[in-house]
Amino acid sequence: MERQLDYMTLKRVFALFQEAEAEPKGELHHTNAFTLVVAVALSAQSTDVGVNKATNRLFQIADTPAKMLALGEEGLIEHIKTIGLFRTKAKNVMKLSRMLIDDFAGQVPSSRAALQLLPGVGRKTANVVLNMWFNQPTQAVDTHIFRVGNRTGIAPGRDETAVERAIEDNIPAEYQMHAHHWLILHGRYICQARKPKCGICPIRAECLFKEKTE
Repeated sequence: MERQLDYMTLKRVFALFQEAEAEPKGELHHTNAFTLVVAVALSAQSTDVGVNKATNRLFQIADTPAKMLALGEEGLIEHIKTIGLFRTKAKNVMKLSRMLIDDFAGQVPSSRAALQLLPGVGRKTANVVLNMWFNQPTQAVDTHIFRVGNRTGIAPGRDETAVERAIEDNIPAEYQMHAHHWLILHGRYICQARKPKCGICPIRAECLFKEKTE
């Protein structure tokens, strides 16, 4: 049976996260809802650092669907060819830009269902956009959150959907808005995959992970 921290322990865990960083932010650079959608779509199987390097100049010249279409697929590839799957991602960005113009009057929609109609946008990408731009308490479960959720007992689940549900069902409401950012950053910088930095972990005392490092 999966181990789940109880409600009061979860309150202590997220109070500690909040104390360490009250307003956690996503690390993908963007200037508006459209550039956020593009950045998150480009980040699949790529690092935020790599995506930011690729989009630094891109978003100066193509920060709307119309400008992206004017740049063209080959023009976009020149900017993003340093990141993984760049050809497939370029095709998706062109298609989603066209769909935004044709079906959404050039505006990024604010519902998960509508966002997931866009090429290259899955549930995780939609949840990031809803949280970061539209201020909805959605949970975008990536590999970091999946690992942290299961390893610590914060949000155990056999797949990303189950972990997302565990966060929504168990983490106190006052921490839902920033929960996924706290968990991502914790997984990225402290609760790392190969060798977690348990010695500096703020939630070490509450964590259920048995093989703690020093």
